[in-house]
Amino acid sequence: MSALSNKVAIITGASSGIGYATAKLFAREGANVVVAARRKPELDALVDEITQAGGHAVALAGDVRDETFAEALVKLAIGRFGGLDVAFNNAGTTGEMGATPDVPLSEWEETIRTNLTSAFLGAKYQLPAMLDRNGGSLIFTSTFVGYTVGLPGMAAYAASKAGLIGLTQSLASEFGAKGVRVNALLPGGTDTPMGRAFANTPEALAFVQSLHALKRMASPDEIAKSALYLASDASSFTTGTALLADGGVSINRT
Repeated sequence: MSALSNKVAIITGASSGIGYATAKLFAREGANVVVAARRKPELDALVDEITQAGGHAVALAGDVRDETFAEALVKLAIGRFGGLDVAFNNAGTTGEMGATPDVPLSEWEETIRTNLTSAFLGAKYQLPAMLDRNGGSLIFTSTFVGYTVGLPGMAAYAASKAGLIGLTQSLASEFGAKGVRVNALLPGGTDTPMGRAFANTPEALAFVQSLHALKRMASPDEIAKSALYLASDASSFTTGTALLADGGVSINRT
């Protein structure tokens, strides 16, 4: 039996990168997937790819900062596939980078809304649906930045992503006895559009690679496999964790 047979999963930030790879992997592992992002053409292409491979998927384009969108995603999962078992709240942004005194309040608030408030909104509607199924797996994409490593010029990003770990721990303790597991996934540098925007020159790429003990960046497929672990029964006794899938960046000093 596949790892996610007959499960229903929501995946945000699914139009590219980690979310795109995870949606395809979850579908291959038997899940019915609801994919979400702002870009409808990319989502439609993803659904076509999954469907042509024999999987089941439906897309809804929208903004994760919008509470009505969070509610609509859960309603779509229930209406189309009968319920919700897994939610991978993966959408995020690096926000405006630079010296902290120069970051406008509006940009700080936008980053917090996109990375942290959206996760709260997702959980607000996903948790009741999971409780109706007597349990589930809730996953947030956080990062090593602001958890094990401090990087200059990334205050809003670090604060918002670190906040996800606090949210993870609180929800894990609140809903564990009811069968819902809640975990944060902390990727290292990953070859995604967001990652390439940060490492946008050969010199910057070499620097980012050198930070990792493995001396390379991850592929989106590698991070998707860690998301699959958290989504599946393979992690049935894992909750409240900040799971590092960071290529050793947190421990590397060479």
